[in-house]
Amino acid sequence: MERRDTLEASTPDKPAEKDWFQYQLKHQDGTSKARRGQFVTPHGVVQTPAFMPVGTQGTVKGLEIGMVRQTGAQMILGNTYHLSLRPGDDVVADLGGLHKFMGWDGPILTDSGGFQIFSLAQMRKITEQEAVFRSHIDGRKIHLSPERSIEIQENLGSDIAMVLDHVVALPNEPKVIREAMDRSIRWAKRCQDAATRKDQAQFAIVQGGLDEKLRVECAERLGELNFPGYAIGGLSVGEPPPEMYRILDATCPALPAEKPRYLMGVGRPEDLLEGIRRGVDLFDCVMPTRNGRNALAFTDEGTVRLRNAKYQRDSTPLDPKSVPQVAGLSRAYLRHLFMAKEMLGPILLTLHNVAYYQRLMREAQAAIEEDRFESFYQAKMEGWGSAS
Repeated sequence: MERRDTLEASTPDKPAEKDWFQYQLKHQDGTSKARRGQFVTPHGVVQTPAFMPVGTQGTVKGLEIGMVRQTGAQMILGNTYHLSLRPGDDVVADLGGLHKFMGWDGPILTDSGGFQIFSLAQMRKITEQEAVFRSHIDGRKIHLSPERSIEIQENLGSDIAMVLDHVVALPNEPKVIREAMDRSIRWAKRCQDAATRKDQAQFAIVQGGLDEKLRVECAERLGELNFPGYAIGGLSVGEPPPEMYRILDATCPALPAEKPRYLMGVGRPEDLLEGIRRGVDLFDCVMPTRNGRNALAFTDEGTVRLRNAKYQRDSTPLDPKSVPQVAGLSRAYLRHLFMAKEMLGPILLTLHNVAYYQRLMREAQAAIEEDRFESFYQAKMEGWGSAS
């Protein structure tokens, strides 16, 4: 890891208020729709395309905050639902906001809780006014309206707040998808009307299932509301990857070119590059951390499943380009840590995976700037095809 990346991530410039939430398209790749840009937040400038490590409960699991900075991460993600339950958004506000609470001085994006409404489907009821569901911790009833979602996110003090949307399972009945899309647009306007903080931007979320026409309609209607950024939600929920790519092909051109585009909850390294080549700027996913805790490493030669017996005597380094803590360690030693249930194994592999995703984004940025993204994409896909 280059020292430059660590310094840039740990001491971000604090932009002037007049520049907050401005997106600049710095270069359009000549071989694809990939975009090289930057997005300004009160806590620093995010160079895009960018991947946000997921810090759902105020922590990127397994990593102390200095390690997160070391990976080169620019912006991290927190979650409205989880932080409102523990420790409570009022507690975080009283302690100075999420940045101070967790010791992260860079940009933070908070998810609205919409995905939790979807994932807790067994215990929820949705009306036009709000979603009502049970806490996964103690079973108490939770009321989450667009206004309450924004209140929580303003208490947390994130740089970017996501609007509350209605996510449905795919595939689904056309009527169900249409109703959820229409409700998501109405809820987006309510979130917009509820905003009180000038130092927090809201991103709208495009829904519409796997229906290209609905996606375009939703993008155009949300575009009329002039949000600072736009997310593509409701994907990576079980549909085949080609279906997701098809929807991105239809949706991205319908989004404002002068605003950042965020593909929520995605994903595998190959999905990131597929999104970038279609014009997506921002991503988040638990894959690098969750897989790291479960002995799976991402490399340019594909995934390495370190619990496999073939690595027991493998003295080969996992990845010579990895962070210093990992670069010199053998696959045999890393496997040993997992087999012995030593906590160092998940920590090191999580650090490696998050750093790998950040390196991939920096390489993608350079490829776009040099008008060679398509060849970069092809080379990476060929390397990942040798997964072990």
